[in-house]
Amino acid sequence: MKILNVFSHYLERGGEEVAVEEICQSLSEVTEVERCDFFSSSWTGPSAPAMWKQALGMLWNSQSLKEIREHHRRFRPDAWLVHNVFPVGSAAIYREAASIGIPIVQYVHNFRPFSVNGYLWAANRLAVGGLSRDYWTEIRHGAWQNSRLRTAWLAFTLSIMHALGWWNSVKVWIAVSDFVRQKFIAAGIPAAKIFSLHYFWKPEPRQPISEGAHYLFLGRLIEAKGILILLDAWEILERECGSAAPKLLIGGDGPLRSLVEARVERMRCVRFAGHLGGDDKRDALARCRAMIVPSLWWEALGLVVYEAYEFSRPVLAASSGGLTEVVIPGETGLLHEAGNAAEIAHQVRQMEANVTDRHTLGQQGRKWLEQNANEAEWREKFFKIASYALDATPR
Repeated sequence: MKILNVFSHYLERGGEEVAVEEICQSLSEVTEVERCDFFSSSWTGPSAPAMWKQALGMLWNSQSLKEIREHHRRFRPDAWLVHNVFPVGSAAIYREAASIGIPIVQYVHNFRPFSVNGYLWAANRLAVGGLSRDYWTEIRHGAWQNSRLRTAWLAFTLSIMHALGWWNSVKVWIAVSDFVRQKFIAAGIPAAKIFSLHYFWKPEPRQPISEGAHYLFLGRLIEAKGILILLDAWEILERECGSAAPKLLIGGDGPLRSLVEARVERMRCVRFAGHLGGDDKRDALARCRAMIVPSLWWEALGLVVYEAYEFSRPVLAASSGGLTEVVIPGETGLLHEAGNAAEIAHQVRQMEANVTDRHTLGQQGRKWLEQNANEAEWREKFFKIASYALDATPR
C-alpha cells in the first residue's frame, strides 16, 4: 500500500505535529510513504498573500492543488492519509480526491470538521454547537486565531464542505480515542466509517525510579489546558502547608504566559520554566513525582500522559475526553472533576502521604504503556482500517 501523507503544519508545534511525524516514520518502515506538507508560516510575514487571497485559498488554493496533483502523478499512491489541510492546504483537496477517485483516510486528532478551532472551545468554555453544524459561538468569540472574521470564514468553509458533500471523499475516519469516535458518530459520521485507534509510543528503556522533586505540568498556556485552575490548586496547598507545600514545575508557553508568570512570582512553591524541550524536558520528567493534566476542554487523548508513563510517573488528570481512556484511576493515576482546584489539591496531598503507592502507580503506568501503545500492533490495526478504505472505493 502506497500512502501519500497530507498535512498542513500549524504556526506553533504541538502534540499533533509530533504524532504526524511519528506516524509517517512508522509507516515508512513497512511501506512506501511520501509526504505532501503545507506550512501556515508561508502565510505570515511581509511576503504573505493578501488577506482576500488567503480567504479564497482556504477554500480553493490552486498552488496547493498543483502540489498534491504532482505528488499523486509521480508517486501513484493507493490512498491519501490526511491529517489537517487548513488553512494553506485548502478544502478543495477533498474535492480533488473525489475527482481523482482516490480514497482519503482521515486521521482525527481533534474535533474538526465539527469545530472551527478543533477544540470545541470558545470564551473559556466548551462550545459544542459545531457537533450540530452550529459554529456561531466560536464565531462570536473569535475562537480561531483570535479573529471573528477568520473564524467566520473557516466556519463558512466547513459548512460549504458539508453542504457539497466534499467530506464524502473520506472513506474512513481514524479517531485517536473512543470518546472522539462517539462524538463524531453523534455529529453524523456513520459508525461503520469511523474507527478508534490510540497513538502508539516507543518508550526508552526503563530507568530506576527515584524520589521526585516536583509535580509537573507540560502544555500550552491557555485556559483550555487548565493552567489557571492548577495555580488555584497550588494556592490552596500553600495556604495549608506554607513553605512545606510540594513543588510544582510549569513547562510551556502561550497566550497566558504573562499572567502565569505574574501569579508564580507571588507563590513560594511554584516555578515557571517556559518551554521545555530535549534534555531539559527529559530531566523534568525524570525528576517529577507525578504529571498533572488539568484540562478543561475535551482532550482528544493526551500524549503528555504517555510521556509521564515512559518515566514511570503517575498522572493526575481531569476526567475529560480521551484522558479517561489512558489514565486508569487507582491503577496508573487519579482522575478529578475538570475545573475542581480543591480536588486537585486533595489528590496531591494523597500522593504526598503515600509515596509507595505513588511509585506503584507510576510503575503500572509504564506497564500500561508497554501493553497498550505497542507500535507493531498499531500498524497492524492501521492497515486493516486503510484496507477497508480501499475496499470501499470503486476502481
